[in-house]
Amino acid sequence: MDHRAATVMKQGAQSSRLRVVTYNIHKCRGFDRRVLPKRIISVLQELNADVMCLQEVVNAPDHGLRYDQAGDIARAFPDFTPCFGANRKIYNGTYGNLTLSRLPVLAWKNTDITQKREPRGVLRTDLSLGGDRLLHTFNVHLGTGYMERRYQAKRLMSQDILGDPQLHQSRLVLGDFNEWTNGLTTRLMRESFSTFQPRHALKFPNTFPGMLPFTTLDHCYYEPPLELQETMLWRSRTALVASDHLPLLADFQLPAFSVS
Repeated sequence: MDHRAATVMKQGAQSSRLRVVTYNIHKCRGFDRRVLPKRIISVLQELNADVMCLQEVVNAPDHGLRYDQAGDIARAFPDFTPCFGANRKIYNGTYGNLTLSRLPVLAWKNTDITQKREPRGVLRTDLSLGGDRLLHTFNVHLGTGYMERRYQAKRLMSQDILGDPQLHQSRLVLGDFNEWTNGLTTRLMRESFSTFQPRHALKFPNTFPGMLPFTTLDHCYYEPPLELQETMLWRSRTALVASDHLPLLADFQLPAFSVS
């Protein structure tokens, strides 16, 4: 697919396409158990996305080259703005979610949603779509425990995060929701947002685990004026071994707007 990032014209009206991806990179540890940040970078370069929401990213440059993952990924995409949400300490550094945007980043905030078990967070970035239009993007990684996720579902929908009364423009929520069945998080999200079943030419509809996926843990939720055009699970040869998740892509059409 021929694709370019959304841009702002100096005059007239414009509609544009926006490609987003959510990808749990599993600390850059692949099915072969090798930790290879460059392999994850290779997959990301294949995607040609405008916004990349990554989970399980290590940011520990003092621990060795393999663990400067947030830095390596950011340096590989110099035209993108990186935002890192640290959720816990690891390897004399931190670990969490990383969002990279080709669109201008106006603000970002990481919110702790931990409930007794492993520390978790939601990373919000406010992106400019041109003119006075914003896209509030949320990079999510929920817990593996049933009761843990029920607590986190309510926190996600609260006024601290998605229900923030200051959010007046479109919201986009991507990430690893860790729901093996349609639990509370799925039900609450579907009440407020549109979503989709990922599609692929080979008819593999699931995202986890990458080589032989039998369930979908990774999701994308959105609302108008975003118009879904196409979805895809990325199953390149490299992506099949680079992580235990597959990248989930979504292409959106942004409505035309006028710029004086």
